[in-house]
Amino acid sequence: MVRTEISLFLKNVPGELGRLSTLLGEAGINIDALTIQDASSYVQELFKARGKSLKRIASVASYNSMRKDSAEFALIRMLVDQTDKAIDLLSKHDYLFDIMPVIAVELSNRPGELARISTEFGEQGININYVYGTVSSPEEKCLFVFCPEDIELASKIFKDY
Repeated sequence: MVRTEISLFLKNVPGELGRLSTLLGEAGINIDALTIQDASSYVQELFKARGKSLKRIASVASYNSMRKDSAEFALIRMLVDQTDKAIDLLSKHDYLFDIMPVIAVELSNRPGELARISTEFGEQGININYVYGTVSSPEEKCLFVFCPEDIELASKIFKDY
């Protein structure tokens, strides 16, 4: 199923995730899935993409500055149960964020399930840019979030998951 992922940058300092999750929690917004990474790897990917396309998005000095400064920030990607409400809330509190469609799939919590679904992406010729998932207990389903290069094709193929 296609869902909307919210990506945002937070200062990489103690308490920032607590402030964000408190803000969402007090508004009654549940976080369904979350991943956090040092933003420097995200900037490095931008740098690599620029090299592949040979298009300069910023000056070399700007990239070097971004790479240095990006370690001070974390890139948060999350799915929430009330996306529109979360977007309004983040906007009102001046968070810098973006949204993008992703494929969210509930899988049985047993060996080989991730292999099955990721193999299907590959067989359909769909590259996966990144994936993250959650598991709560062996008896419950897992939620995995896939960011495919071709969201339209993936949404047709995985609409029944």
